[in-house]
Amino acid sequence: MRYHDFQVVLQEVPGEISLCYSITGCRLRCDGCHSPFLWKLSNGTPLTKKLFAQTVYRYKGFASCVIFMGGEWHGEKLLKLLKIAKREGYKTCLYTGEENVDTMLLEQLDFIKTGKWDPTLGGLDSPQTNQRFIEVETNRNLNHLFTKN
Repeated sequence: MRYHDFQVVLQEVPGEISLCYSITGCRLRCDGCHSPFLWKLSNGTPLTKKLFAQTVYRYKGFASCVIFMGGEWHGEKLLKLLKIAKREGYKTCLYTGEENVDTMLLEQLDFIKTGKWDPTLGGLDSPQTNQRFIEVETNRNLNHLFTKN
């Protein structure tokens, strides 16, 4: 599993300071994708368990959530990283264009964003979006947190 970049982000999970990894190898290739460089599996840097553990340890007490932008196609590897994050006390989130992900992954997630990008429908801040931001435990749709009042 490889990642293109790592960022500390504030908007992807409302109310959380999140460590965000953009995983390479996306097969969806959505029209209008803002990150087509993520399509190629060989792009980026290997995301090893050791590197990931060092990062979550370094940000512990500052950040509260870990987000993977993709990576569900690396099921077992992603599962191991999610378990590390949970063990260190982080909330976890997956942004995927898929509608469903493996149950074992879902069990390690606090939040999931589903739905392929459709430029005619917009993202989570659009009332017409096909995407959903879900609190996994309650299955509650939290899209309203992304729209302006």
